[in-house]
Amino acid sequence: MKVQFLGATETITGSRYLVSEGNLKILVDCGLFQGYKNLRLKNWHAFQVPPAEISAVLLTHAHLDHSGYLPRLRMNGFNGTIFSTPATKDLAAILLPDSGHLQEEEARFLNKHGTSKHAPALPLYTQKDATDTMPSFSTLGWREQKTLKSGDNELTFSFHPAGHLFGAASILISNGKKSIVFSGDLGRDNDPITQAPDFKEGADFVVIESTYGDRVHEQIEPEKVIAETILKTIARKGTVLIPSFAVGRAQQVLYYIHRLKKAGSIPDVPVFLNSPMADKANDVFCSHVEDSRINRSEAHAICDGVRTVASVEESVELNLNKDPKVIIAASGMATGGRVLHHLKSLAPDAKNTILFVGYQAGGTRGDAIVRGAKEIKIHGQYWPVLSEVIQLDTMSAHTDSIGLINWLRGQKKRPMEVFVTHGEASSADNLRRKIEETFPGVRASVPTFGECVNLD
Repeated sequence: MKVQFLGATETITGSRYLVSEGNLKILVDCGLFQGYKNLRLKNWHAFQVPPAEISAVLLTHAHLDHSGYLPRLRMNGFNGTIFSTPATKDLAAILLPDSGHLQEEEARFLNKHGTSKHAPALPLYTQKDATDTMPSFSTLGWREQKTLKSGDNELTFSFHPAGHLFGAASILISNGKKSIVFSGDLGRDNDPITQAPDFKEGADFVVIESTYGDRVHEQIEPEKVIAETILKTIARKGTVLIPSFAVGRAQQVLYYIHRLKKAGSIPDVPVFLNSPMADKANDVFCSHVEDSRINRSEAHAICDGVRTVASVEESVELNLNKDPKVIIAASGMATGGRVLHHLKSLAPDAKNTILFVGYQAGGTRGDAIVRGAKEIKIHGQYWPVLSEVIQLDTMSAHTDSIGLINWLRGQKKRPMEVFVTHGEASSADNLRRKIEETFPGVRASVPTFGECVNLD
């Protein structure tokens, strides 16, 4: 059994791991590279393995840095099965077509205004390409085992709760002699909505994420920060713009605002959810309460307390509305989507606030804004940033360095080696050192792009 690291090496995006047993090839995650241009360009490179040779894709969860390359893989010859949990499939059915749609929109905009170096600018894949990918999905329940075979070669896998997002899983794979577990993105034990990670079995080898491998989350109550931000912004008759991931994070923000209004901590200020995808994700959230800590009635109450912005025309009108309000819009790192139009309208006005509620990867607009950029480039033009900017890291759906070590410590079997991925270089290397210090005799390494390891 071998594993080859085809993404998420010394960076936080593009999760792709190829597990092979003889001529049986399985891809764990199939994500988009995001952030810096040199990373985004990797999405256009030929896949390192002919997609037609891949028997199956095992998906840890639906976020695009783990799933967003699937339509392109299929376009280039993959015709196998994509395995996931039920909630992940339902979320992918929202995220993937939306990703294709946004890429088509961006290509049209660039072509219309002639701001692309390419003539014509093309999308990586279309909405139809993404929709056509969904029949390839097949779902499994928690800890249900599935065996894949090719000739005399076989691999068995199972999904285990990872927290982080509805349906998110760690994936255990075995060839009968050796085993390897892919952590996926690990959630936090005290997340108010999503269940805690739960993988106790252990494995000979571990691939672990390191998004916050060099940090410990501050002990700041998100509700308090959100309340203070809303109160001081509406006092100056401004708008709070919250760039948010449509899936997972938006529901968490709505949860906190629901609690604040219910407790009377903030007035009944209008809250607009300007993301059709987030609205659909709310439906999935209410349909899969078994993957959360809250009951169905509370889930519906959270989602019912927001005004959904359905059309582009309504989105434009929202920018003309100067009344105090809260706008939640995708994307979370301001890399695309309707939030860009709100940034152009709201960022130049000092009475408004931009509240970031998650990690901002290097090279994204969100990263530039939280680092103090005085202007940002959107749709080929530069726009001043005069609004107040606040970053709330404590809402991250990723566990921190303590949580990552505790996840390893809670496993019954001590691994032979741990591969640290899905983090910036400093974060990954810091976690590598902590693992070797905490677990004497356990090797830890940070793989490089394309590196292949023989697990036998």
